[in-house]
Amino acid sequence: MSQKPQKAPEQDNKKRKRKKKTKRTLTRAVTPIRLIEANPGKLEVLDQLIAVYLPLCQQYVSLFCTQEADPDKFANPVFETILSDRLHRVVMQQAAGIARSWRTNRQAAYDAYLEALSDWKQAQEQKPDPKRKEPEWREWKVPELRVPCIQANANIVVVEKSADSIFDYWLRISTLDKGHPLHIPVKLAPYHRQAIEGKTLNTSTTLHKHHGVWWLTLSFDEDVPLHTEPSAPRVGVDVGIANFITTSTGKQYGSFPGKLARRHKRDREKRRRKARLRACLQKKGVEKLLSTSSATGQRLGRHVRQEINRAVNLLIADHPNARIIYEDLSVASMRFKARSMNAYLYASNLAHIPEQIAWATARRGMAAHTVKAAYSSQECHRCHYPDRANRPDQQTFHCMVCGHRDHADHNAALNLAQRFGDQALAACKNKGEVKAVLLRRHDEWKQQHGLAVVQPAVQLGLWDHSGASTDVAER
Repeated sequence: MSQKPQKAPEQDNKKRKRKKKTKRTLTRAVTPIRLIEANPGKLEVLDQLIAVYLPLCQQYVSLFCTQEADPDKFANPVFETILSDRLHRVVMQQAAGIARSWRTNRQAAYDAYLEALSDWKQAQEQKPDPKRKEPEWREWKVPELRVPCIQANANIVVVEKSADSIFDYWLRISTLDKGHPLHIPVKLAPYHRQAIEGKTLNTSTTLHKHHGVWWLTLSFDEDVPLHTEPSAPRVGVDVGIANFITTSTGKQYGSFPGKLARRHKRDREKRRRKARLRACLQKKGVEKLLSTSSATGQRLGRHVRQEINRAVNLLIADHPNARIIYEDLSVASMRFKARSMNAYLYASNLAHIPEQIAWATARRGMAAHTVKAAYSSQECHRCHYPDRANRPDQQTFHCMVCGHRDHADHNAALNLAQRFGDQALAACKNKGEVKAVLLRRHDEWKQQHGLAVVQPAVQLGLWDHSGASTDVAER
């Protein structure tokens, strides 16, 4: 069994940091390749391997998700298996990666729940509202591995270039029969050859089975130099459902309401009908039940991602020399009271927007940074006063103190652009600390303008008649 590697010397770490400042290393995946050139006997051996590999991986995923310590892919083996030591170690590495992602998302959702609970208690102490329900925490289920997948390294899967064959590569895969590896031919399409021409393939590969067909995924690294100047203008980017992207420059890109929302509504009604039919068949004792998923839902998901990608591309095309500042959004912790709104949120696929921004800017050598999103939609861009009452509705922002009016998404984008390089906000560990910092800045703003605010109405009148210059956003 392989041992945990030693830490890299300090000089190597400094070298990596210097490299990150000048360029980025992107890992590009090649379009999955169908393993259709292999005879059925070889693929049957691969099926026998995954039949042992997947249950063992599920055991380690459950173990790493439930134990208190962080998942350690180099820990001592716990479960017995007929797999070789190298295959056993790869199973643990794959399970540790899955568990680490699951625990990170769960912790983010739990932190958001604690913050929501604290806000609810504070609101109930100030002004009890029987209609506002206490936030509830629902424990996350342990991930269930359903798709046969092997995330392999060179210890068990080696990609060998073919020299005297009609095939492009050969896959040498370790199997249950120790000392007798499996050799599977790989035939590339013209677009595969074009994608990897002149590239050095990574030693890590992925094998997965979909609809009875085995697929191979190869990848390679690409270094992209940074082109953004240190003095480049900042462009804040706010993410939302009504408008996928709203920038601090006042531009909006993409929208879910409209055609996409109507398609989502039809698909949701179709799922409801299938769910009712499934319940009736289950009562009658039918063993093979139909699935509630639909091809229309999958097409809708692809269409939404396509619209998001188009919106991000338009954003970059309009701001080619800018520094993109966007919010560190945690969609996994976002919840609504109504199920219909949660389904609406899920269909809008907001989590794909930050991922696409990071990828699209990195591949073009543009600088993009994330900042804390807490109270960015409630904070006034002018006086820094954070309050839920500043948002009378979804689109309107009206500050209760200084009277500043703006589109809510534009105001949030301006706040995000300001937060880049803000060390005080970056050091905050929760929403309470963020709000305390914003309130201190609001007090400083009042002292600077000589305002002693008692009531919003008096304060609003003073500001309106003070002759101060209006913000760019007030048009």
